[in-house]
Amino acid sequence: MNQQVAQPFDAIVVGSGPGGASVARELARRQLRVLILEQGSAAPLQGTLSQMAGIAAVPGKGAYIHRDASLLVSGVAAGGTTTINFATAAPPPLAMFAAHGIDLAPALESLRAELPMAPLPDALIGPLAKRIEQGALARKLDWRKLDKLIRPQSCRTGCWRCVYGCPFGAKWTARDFIDEAVQLGAVLLDEARVEHVIVENGRATGVRYRRDGEMREAFGANVVLAGGGIGSPRLLYRSGLHAESSAFFSDPVIAVMGVVEDIDGGAEVPMAAGMYMHEEGIALADMTLPKPMYQAFAAQVGRLDRLMAHSRTLTLMVKIRDDIGGSVGPRWVDKTLTAADRAKLATGVGMAREILRAAGAKKIFKSWHFAAHSGGSLRIGDVVDGDLQTTTRNLFVCDASVIPGPWGLPPTLTLLCLGKRLGTNL
Repeated sequence: MNQQVAQPFDAIVVGSGPGGASVARELARRQLRVLILEQGSAAPLQGTLSQMAGIAAVPGKGAYIHRDASLLVSGVAAGGTTTINFATAAPPPLAMFAAHGIDLAPALESLRAELPMAPLPDALIGPLAKRIEQGALARKLDWRKLDKLIRPQSCRTGCWRCVYGCPFGAKWTARDFIDEAVQLGAVLLDEARVEHVIVENGRATGVRYRRDGEMREAFGANVVLAGGGIGSPRLLYRSGLHAESSAFFSDPVIAVMGVVEDIDGGAEVPMAAGMYMHEEGIALADMTLPKPMYQAFAAQVGRLDRLMAHSRTLTLMVKIRDDIGGSVGPRWVDKTLTAADRAKLATGVGMAREILRAAGAKKIFKSWHFAAHSGGSLRIGDVVDGDLQTTTRNLFVCDASVIPGPWGLPPTLTLLCLGKRLGTNL
Protein backbone atom coordinates (compact mmCIF):
# COMPACT_ATOMS: atom_id res chain seq x y z
CA MET A 1 0.00 0.00 0.00
CA ASN A 2 1.23 3.49 -0.79
CA GLN A 3 -0.21 5.02 2.37
CA GLN A 4 1.29 4.40 5.79
CA VAL A 5 -1.63 3.01 7.75
CA ALA A 6 -1.77 0.53 10.58
CA GLN A 7 -2.80 -3.03 9.80
CA PRO A 8 -4.79 -5.05 10.43
CA PHE A 9 -7.90 -2.91 10.11
CA ASP A 10 -11.00 -3.46 12.16
CA ALA A 11 -12.96 -3.56 8.91
CA ILE A 12 -12.31 -3.50 5.18
CA VAL A 13 -15.23 -2.14 3.16
CA VAL A 14 -15.23 -3.05 -0.54
CA GLY A 15 -17.27 -0.43 -2.40
CA SER A 16 -18.42 3.07 -1.46
CA GLY A 17 -22.03 3.20 -2.60
CA PRO A 18 -24.83 3.84 -0.08
CA GLY A 19 -24.41 0.50 1.74
CA GLY A 20 -20.64 0.65 1.96
CA ALA A 21 -20.52 4.35 2.80
CA SER A 22 -23.11 3.97 5.55
CA VAL A 23 -21.39 1.05 7.29
CA ALA A 24 -17.97 2.71 6.94
CA ARG A 25 -19.22 5.89 8.56
CA GLU A 26 -20.83 4.04 11.45
CA LEU A 27 -17.62 2.13 12.13
CA ALA A 28 -15.48 5.25 11.86
CA ARG A 29 -17.79 7.04 14.29
CA ARG A 30 -16.95 4.32 16.78
CA GLN A 31 -13.24 5.01 16.29
CA LEU A 32 -12.59 1.73 14.52
CA ARG A 33 -9.86 1.45 11.90
CA VAL A 34 -11.61 1.28 8.51
CA LEU A 35 -10.22 0.80 5.01
CA ILE A 36 -12.52 1.65 2.08
CA LEU A 37 -11.54 0.22 -1.30
CA GLU A 38 -13.34 1.74 -4.30
CA GLN A 39 -12.92 0.44 -7.84
CA GLY A 40 -13.82 3.80 -9.40
CA SER A 41 -12.42 7.28 -9.06
CA ALA A 42 -12.91 9.75 -6.23
CA ALA A 43 -12.27 12.71 -8.54
CA PRO A 44 -14.64 15.66 -7.93
CA LEU A 45 -17.97 15.46 -9.71
CA GLN A 46 -18.14 17.97 -12.53
CA GLY A 47 -21.54 17.26 -14.03
CA THR A 48 -20.17 16.40 -17.48
CA LEU A 49 -21.35 13.83 -20.00
CA SER A 50 -17.88 12.34 -20.39
CA GLN A 51 -17.53 11.76 -16.65
CA MET A 52 -20.98 10.19 -16.42
CA ALA A 53 -20.19 7.88 -19.34
CA GLY A 54 -17.23 6.51 -17.40
CA ILE A 55 -19.32 5.93 -14.29
CA ALA A 56 -22.82 5.02 -15.25
CA ALA A 57 -23.35 1.93 -17.39
CA VAL A 58 -21.91 -1.25 -18.83
CA PRO A 59 -23.39 -3.39 -21.61
CA GLY A 60 -25.16 -6.59 -20.73
CA LYS A 61 -24.80 -9.84 -22.62
CA GLY A 62 -27.16 -12.62 -23.62
CA ALA A 63 -30.96 -12.52 -23.75
CA TYR A 64 -31.13 -9.76 -21.18
CA ILE A 65 -33.20 -7.38 -23.24
CA HIS A 66 -34.87 -7.07 -26.63
CA ARG A 67 -32.33 -7.63 -29.40
CA ASP A 68 -29.99 -9.28 -26.91
CA ALA A 69 -28.54 -6.04 -25.59
CA SER A 70 -29.02 -4.03 -22.46
CA LEU A 71 -27.88 -1.15 -20.35
CA LEU A 72 -27.05 -2.03 -16.76
CA VAL A 73 -27.07 1.11 -14.65
CA SER A 74 -23.88 1.03 -12.62
CA GLY A 75 -21.93 3.41 -10.43
CA VAL A 76 -18.19 2.87 -10.75
CA ALA A 77 -17.05 5.85 -8.68
CA ALA A 78 -16.74 6.94 -5.09
CA GLY A 79 -20.34 7.19 -3.93
CA GLY A 80 -21.53 4.46 -6.29
CA THR A 81 -24.83 4.91 -8.07
CA THR A 82 -25.74 7.89 -5.85
CA THR A 83 -23.39 9.98 -7.99
CA ILE A 84 -25.53 9.52 -11.09
CA ASN A 85 -29.00 8.50 -9.92
CA PHE A 86 -32.03 10.78 -9.65
CA ALA A 87 -31.80 11.29 -5.85
CA THR A 88 -35.15 9.67 -5.06
CA ALA A 89 -35.54 8.49 -1.46
CA ALA A 90 -38.09 5.68 -1.46
CA PRO A 91 -38.72 4.35 2.08
CA PRO A 92 -37.49 0.79 2.75
CA PRO A 93 -39.90 -2.15 2.47
CA LEU A 94 -39.93 -2.63 6.25
CA ALA A 95 -42.23 -5.67 6.22
CA MET A 96 -39.98 -7.51 3.75
CA PHE A 97 -37.03 -7.17 6.11
CA ALA A 98 -39.09 -7.76 9.26
CA ALA A 99 -39.96 -11.19 7.86
CA HIS A 100 -36.26 -11.99 8.27
CA GLY A 101 -36.03 -10.57 11.79
CA ILE A 102 -34.53 -7.26 10.63
CA ASP A 103 -35.97 -4.04 12.05
CA LEU A 104 -34.88 -1.10 9.90
CA ALA A 105 -37.23 1.40 11.55
CA PRO A 106 -34.67 2.78 14.06
CA ALA A 107 -32.08 3.35 11.33
CA LEU A 108 -34.72 4.94 9.09
CA GLU A 109 -35.82 7.32 11.83
CA SER A 110 -32.23 8.35 12.51
CA LEU A 111 -31.43 8.93 8.83
CA ARG A 112 -34.60 10.92 8.23
CA ALA A 113 -33.52 13.28 11.00
CA GLU A 114 -30.17 14.08 9.39
CA LEU A 115 -30.50 13.71 5.62
CA PRO A 116 -31.88 16.42 3.30
CA MET A 117 -34.93 14.33 2.44
CA ALA A 118 -38.16 16.00 1.31
CA PRO A 119 -40.24 16.70 -1.80
CA LEU A 120 -38.96 19.47 -4.04
CA PRO A 121 -40.48 22.90 -3.51
CA ASP A 122 -42.75 24.03 -6.34
CA ALA A 123 -40.14 26.51 -7.57
CA LEU A 124 -37.76 23.65 -8.44
CA ILE A 125 -40.28 21.55 -10.35
CA GLY A 126 -39.87 22.12 -14.08
CA PRO A 127 -42.57 22.84 -16.68
CA LEU A 128 -42.40 19.38 -18.24
CA ALA A 129 -42.93 17.66 -14.87
CA LYS A 130 -45.81 20.01 -14.12
CA ARG A 131 -47.47 19.19 -17.43
CA ILE A 132 -47.10 15.46 -16.75
CA GLU A 133 -48.70 15.98 -13.34
CA GLN A 134 -51.64 17.71 -15.01
CA GLY A 135 -52.07 14.72 -17.31
CA ALA A 136 -51.90 12.25 -14.42
CA LEU A 137 -54.42 14.16 -12.34
CA ALA A 138 -56.70 14.43 -15.36
CA ARG A 139 -56.66 10.62 -15.43
CA LYS A 140 -57.54 10.71 -11.68
CA LEU A 141 -54.31 8.96 -10.70
CA ASP A 142 -52.73 9.22 -7.26
CA TRP A 143 -49.84 11.42 -8.45
CA ARG A 144 -47.70 12.79 -5.63
CA LYS A 145 -44.39 14.52 -5.07
CA LEU A 146 -41.52 12.14 -4.28
CA ASP A 147 -38.98 12.56 -1.51
CA LYS A 148 -35.66 13.72 -2.94
CA LEU A 149 -32.17 13.69 -1.43
CA ILE A 150 -31.61 17.28 -2.54
CA ARG A 151 -30.73 20.47 -0.66
CA PRO A 152 -33.22 22.99 -2.11
CA GLN A 153 -31.14 25.99 -1.09
CA SER A 154 -28.30 24.81 -3.33
CA CYS A 155 -30.40 23.43 -6.19
CA ARG A 156 -30.74 25.54 -9.36
CA THR A 157 -33.86 26.07 -11.42
CA GLY A 158 -33.49 24.84 -14.98
CA CYS A 159 -30.64 22.46 -14.14
CA TRP A 160 -30.31 18.76 -14.96
CA ARG A 161 -26.86 18.06 -13.56
CA CYS A 162 -28.00 15.86 -10.69
CA VAL A 163 -28.22 13.14 -13.33
CA TYR A 164 -24.53 13.46 -14.20
CA GLY A 165 -23.31 14.14 -10.68
CA CYS A 166 -24.27 17.51 -9.20
CA PRO A 167 -21.23 19.84 -9.04
CA PHE A 168 -23.08 22.39 -6.88
CA GLY A 169 -23.49 20.29 -3.74
CA ALA A 170 -27.28 20.28 -4.05
CA LYS A 171 -27.69 16.53 -4.36
CA TRP A 172 -26.79 14.34 -1.42
CA THR A 173 -24.59 11.41 -2.38
CA ALA A 174 -22.85 8.63 -0.47
CA ARG A 175 -19.68 10.69 -0.83
CA ASP A 176 -21.01 12.79 2.05
CA PHE A 177 -20.77 9.75 4.33
CA ILE A 178 -17.41 8.70 2.87
CA ASP A 179 -16.01 12.18 3.51
CA GLU A 180 -17.21 12.03 7.11
CA ALA A 181 -15.67 8.59 7.58
CA VAL A 182 -12.33 9.84 6.22
CA GLN A 183 -12.43 12.87 8.48
CA LEU A 184 -12.89 10.45 11.39
CA GLY A 185 -9.81 8.46 10.39
CA ALA A 186 -11.00 5.96 7.74
CA VAL A 187 -8.67 5.38 4.79
CA LEU A 188 -10.14 5.62 1.26
CA LEU A 189 -8.24 4.13 -1.67
CA ASP A 190 -9.90 4.77 -5.02
CA GLU A 191 -9.16 3.01 -8.31
CA ALA A 192 -8.53 -0.12 -6.23
CA ARG A 193 -10.14 -3.22 -7.72
CA VAL A 194 -10.59 -6.03 -5.22
CA GLU A 195 -9.91 -9.37 -6.90
CA HIS A 196 -10.15 -11.88 -4.06
CA VAL A 197 -11.29 -12.30 -0.47
CA ILE A 198 -8.61 -13.91 1.71
CA VAL A 199 -10.00 -16.71 3.89
CA GLU A 200 -8.10 -18.53 6.63
CA ASN A 201 -9.64 -21.37 8.66
CA GLY A 202 -13.15 -20.50 7.47
CA ARG A 203 -12.82 -16.84 8.37
CA ALA A 204 -12.34 -13.78 6.15
CA THR A 205 -9.08 -12.08 7.08
CA GLY A 206 -8.49 -9.62 4.23
CA VAL A 207 -8.56 -8.96 0.49
CA ARG A 208 -6.26 -8.86 -2.48
CA TYR A 209 -6.69 -5.83 -4.71
CA ARG A 210 -5.05 -4.24 -7.74
CA ARG A 211 -4.03 -0.60 -7.67
CA ASP A 212 -1.55 1.32 -9.81
CA GLY A 213 -0.85 -1.86 -11.74
CA GLU A 214 0.24 -3.78 -8.63
CA MET A 215 -1.48 -6.58 -6.70
CA ARG A 216 -1.62 -5.77 -2.98
CA GLU A 217 -3.10 -7.19 0.19
CA ALA A 218 -4.93 -5.69 3.11
CA PHE A 219 -5.94 -7.47 6.29
CA GLY A 220 -8.76 -6.85 8.71
CA ALA A 221 -10.95 -8.37 11.40
CA ASN A 222 -14.05 -8.00 9.22
CA VAL A 223 -14.63 -7.71 5.47
CA VAL A 224 -17.78 -6.02 4.16
CA LEU A 225 -18.62 -6.42 0.48
CA ALA A 226 -20.59 -3.49 -0.94
CA GLY A 227 -19.91 -3.89 -4.65
CA GLY A 228 -23.54 -4.01 -5.73
CA GLY A 229 -25.96 -6.59 -7.10
CA ILE A 230 -23.55 -7.57 -9.86
CA GLY A 231 -20.15 -6.86 -8.30
CA SER A 232 -20.50 -8.67 -4.97
CA PRO A 233 -21.59 -12.09 -6.31
CA ARG A 234 -18.80 -11.91 -8.88
CA LEU A 235 -16.23 -11.22 -6.17
CA LEU A 236 -17.52 -14.12 -4.07
CA TYR A 237 -17.28 -16.38 -7.11
CA ARG A 238 -13.71 -15.32 -7.87
CA SER A 239 -12.90 -16.09 -4.24
CA GLY A 240 -14.39 -19.60 -4.44
CA LEU A 241 -17.10 -18.66 -1.93
CA HIS A 242 -20.22 -18.74 -4.09
CA ALA A 243 -21.72 -20.58 -7.05
CA GLU A 244 -20.83 -19.58 -10.57
CA SER A 245 -24.08 -17.70 -11.16
CA SER A 246 -26.81 -15.97 -9.18
CA ALA A 247 -30.40 -15.17 -10.09
CA PHE A 248 -31.37 -11.55 -9.54
CA PHE A 249 -33.94 -8.83 -10.14
CA SER A 250 -33.26 -5.76 -12.26
CA ASP A 251 -36.19 -3.33 -11.90
CA PRO A 252 -36.67 -2.94 -15.67
CA VAL A 253 -37.46 0.57 -16.91
CA ILE A 254 -39.01 1.87 -20.13
CA ALA A 255 -39.10 5.55 -21.06
CA VAL A 256 -42.32 6.67 -22.77
CA MET A 257 -42.06 9.99 -24.60
CA GLY A 258 -44.36 12.41 -26.36
CA VAL A 259 -44.07 15.92 -27.77
CA VAL A 260 -45.96 19.05 -26.75
CA GLU A 261 -45.67 22.24 -28.81
CA ASP A 262 -46.23 24.91 -26.15
CA ILE A 263 -43.29 24.23 -23.78
CA ASP A 264 -39.61 25.01 -24.23
CA GLY A 265 -37.82 23.25 -21.36
CA GLY A 266 -35.76 20.12 -20.96
CA ALA A 267 -33.54 21.06 -18.01
CA GLU A 268 -35.07 20.00 -14.70
CA VAL A 269 -34.74 17.52 -11.84
CA PRO A 270 -36.15 14.11 -12.90
CA MET A 271 -38.65 12.15 -10.84
CA ALA A 272 -40.18 15.10 -9.05
CA ALA A 273 -43.48 13.25 -8.71
CA GLY A 274 -45.05 9.91 -9.51
CA MET A 275 -47.00 6.96 -8.19
CA TYR A 276 -46.41 3.34 -7.15
CA MET A 277 -48.99 0.60 -7.41
CA HIS A 278 -47.71 -1.91 -4.88
CA GLU A 279 -50.01 -4.79 -5.69
CA GLU A 280 -49.36 -4.50 -9.42
CA GLY A 281 -45.64 -3.84 -8.98
CA ILE A 282 -45.67 -0.84 -11.33
CA ALA A 283 -44.13 2.60 -10.72
CA LEU A 284 -44.56 5.73 -12.84
CA ALA A 285 -42.77 9.07 -12.58
CA ASP A 286 -41.82 12.06 -14.67
CA MET A 287 -38.31 11.58 -16.04
CA THR A 288 -37.03 14.59 -17.94
CA LEU A 289 -33.62 13.52 -19.24
CA PRO A 290 -30.57 15.52 -20.26
CA LYS A 291 -30.48 16.07 -24.01
CA PRO A 292 -27.75 13.50 -24.82
CA MET A 293 -29.57 10.78 -22.87
CA TYR A 294 -32.88 11.62 -24.52
CA GLN A 295 -31.30 11.52 -27.95
CA ALA A 296 -29.72 8.16 -27.18
CA PHE A 297 -33.14 6.74 -26.31
CA ALA A 298 -34.71 8.18 -29.47
CA ALA A 299 -31.91 6.86 -31.67
CA GLN A 300 -32.09 3.46 -29.96
CA VAL A 301 -35.59 2.87 -31.34
CA GLY A 302 -35.01 4.54 -34.69
CA ARG A 303 -36.90 7.76 -33.94
CA LEU A 304 -34.40 10.01 -35.66
CA ASP A 305 -37.26 12.41 -36.42
CA ARG A 306 -37.48 13.12 -32.68
CA LEU A 307 -33.80 13.87 -32.02
CA MET A 308 -34.24 17.64 -32.00
CA ALA A 309 -37.46 17.68 -29.95
CA HIS A 310 -35.82 17.32 -26.53
CA SER A 311 -36.97 20.64 -25.08
CA ARG A 312 -40.60 19.86 -25.98
CA THR A 313 -40.69 16.20 -24.96
CA LEU A 314 -42.57 14.85 -21.95
CA THR A 315 -40.93 11.67 -20.66
CA LEU A 316 -42.50 9.18 -18.28
CA MET A 317 -40.60 6.43 -16.51
CA VAL A 318 -42.31 3.05 -16.31
CA LYS A 319 -40.60 0.72 -13.83
CA ILE A 320 -41.74 -2.71 -12.70
CA ARG A 321 -41.05 -5.19 -9.93
CA ASP A 322 -39.72 -8.08 -11.99
CA ASP A 323 -39.42 -11.76 -11.11
CA ILE A 324 -36.15 -13.15 -9.76
CA GLY A 325 -34.35 -14.97 -12.55
CA GLY A 326 -31.48 -15.00 -15.00
CA SER A 327 -27.90 -15.21 -13.81
CA VAL A 328 -24.92 -13.11 -12.80
CA GLY A 329 -21.85 -14.98 -13.97
CA PRO A 330 -18.14 -14.21 -13.67
CA ARG A 331 -18.10 -12.49 -17.06
CA TRP A 332 -21.73 -12.12 -18.11
CA VAL A 333 -25.14 -10.94 -16.99
CA ASP A 334 -28.16 -12.69 -18.49
CA LYS A 335 -31.83 -12.14 -17.75
CA THR A 336 -34.93 -12.73 -19.83
CA LEU A 337 -38.14 -11.08 -18.72
CA THR A 338 -40.98 -13.44 -17.84
CA ALA A 339 -44.44 -13.26 -19.37
CA ALA A 340 -45.63 -11.62 -16.15
CA ASP A 341 -42.86 -9.02 -16.38
CA ARG A 342 -43.78 -8.19 -19.96
CA ALA A 343 -47.44 -7.88 -18.99
CA LYS A 344 -46.56 -5.40 -16.21
CA LEU A 345 -44.48 -3.32 -18.59
CA ALA A 346 -47.30 -3.31 -21.13
CA THR A 347 -49.77 -2.14 -18.48
CA GLY A 348 -47.41 0.60 -17.31
CA VAL A 349 -46.68 1.77 -20.84
CA GLY A 350 -50.41 1.90 -21.55
CA MET A 351 -50.94 4.09 -18.48
CA ALA A 352 -48.03 6.33 -19.48
CA ARG A 353 -49.52 6.81 -22.95
CA GLU A 354 -52.84 7.80 -21.40
CA ILE A 355 -51.13 10.36 -19.14
CA LEU A 356 -49.20 11.83 -22.06
CA ARG A 357 -52.33 12.09 -24.19
CA ALA A 358 -54.14 13.80 -21.33
CA ALA A 359 -51.21 16.22 -21.10
CA GLY A 360 -51.60 17.07 -24.78
CA ALA A 361 -48.62 15.11 -26.08
CA LYS A 362 -48.40 13.81 -29.64
CA LYS A 363 -46.07 11.47 -31.53
CA ILE A 364 -45.71 9.15 -28.55
CA PHE A 365 -43.04 6.45 -28.59
CA LYS A 366 -41.11 4.33 -26.11
CA SER A 367 -37.58 3.08 -25.52
CA TRP A 368 -36.45 -0.51 -25.07
CA HIS A 369 -36.18 -1.51 -21.44
CA PHE A 370 -33.01 -1.22 -19.38
CA ALA A 371 -32.01 -2.28 -15.87
CA ALA A 372 -32.38 0.32 -13.15
CA HIS A 373 -31.38 -1.42 -9.90
CA SER A 374 -29.84 -4.87 -10.10
CA GLY A 375 -30.16 -6.70 -6.79
CA GLY A 376 -31.30 -9.76 -4.88
CA SER A 377 -28.39 -11.89 -6.09
CA LEU A 378 -27.17 -12.72 -2.54
CA ARG A 379 -30.49 -12.58 -0.75
CA ILE A 380 -30.99 -12.47 3.01
CA GLY A 381 -32.18 -15.88 4.11
CA ASP A 382 -30.46 -17.51 1.16
CA VAL A 383 -26.79 -16.45 0.97
CA VAL A 384 -26.49 -14.14 3.98
CA ASP A 385 -28.18 -14.28 7.37
CA GLY A 386 -30.10 -11.61 9.25
CA ASP A 387 -26.81 -10.01 10.28
CA LEU A 388 -25.74 -9.84 6.60
CA GLN A 389 -22.99 -12.39 7.28
CA THR A 390 -22.15 -15.09 4.74
CA THR A 391 -21.30 -18.66 5.68
CA THR A 392 -17.71 -17.44 5.88
CA ARG A 393 -17.19 -15.94 9.31
CA ASN A 394 -16.54 -12.21 9.47
CA LEU A 395 -17.50 -11.78 5.81
CA PHE A 396 -20.55 -9.56 5.32
CA VAL A 397 -22.46 -8.13 2.35
CA CYS A 398 -24.19 -4.75 2.45
CA ASP A 399 -25.57 -3.68 -0.90
CA ALA A 400 -28.56 -4.27 -3.18
CA SER A 401 -27.59 -7.91 -3.64
CA VAL A 402 -28.94 -8.80 -0.16
CA ILE A 403 -32.45 -7.37 -0.64
CA PRO A 404 -34.68 -10.40 0.10
CA GLY A 405 -37.00 -10.07 -2.89
CA PRO A 406 -38.03 -7.93 -5.84
CA TRP A 407 -39.29 -4.54 -4.80
CA GLY A 408 -39.39 -2.16 -7.76
CA LEU A 409 -38.33 1.13 -6.14
CA PRO A 410 -34.97 2.94 -5.72
CA PRO A 411 -32.96 1.18 -2.97
CA THR A 412 -30.70 4.04 -1.82
CA LEU A 413 -32.44 4.72 1.49
CA THR A 414 -32.85 0.99 2.17
CA LEU A 415 -29.11 0.45 1.74
CA LEU A 416 -28.28 3.39 3.99
CA CYS A 417 -30.46 1.80 6.68
CA LEU A 418 -28.81 -1.60 6.23
CA GLY A 419 -25.36 -0.03 6.45
CA LYS A 420 -26.22 1.88 9.58
CA ARG A 421 -27.61 -1.25 11.23
CA LEU A 422 -24.60 -3.38 10.22
CA GLY A 423 -22.11 -0.76 11.38
CA THR A 424 -23.88 -0.49 14.73
CA ASN A 425 -23.92 -4.28 15.17
CA LEU A 426 -20.27 -4.72 14.23
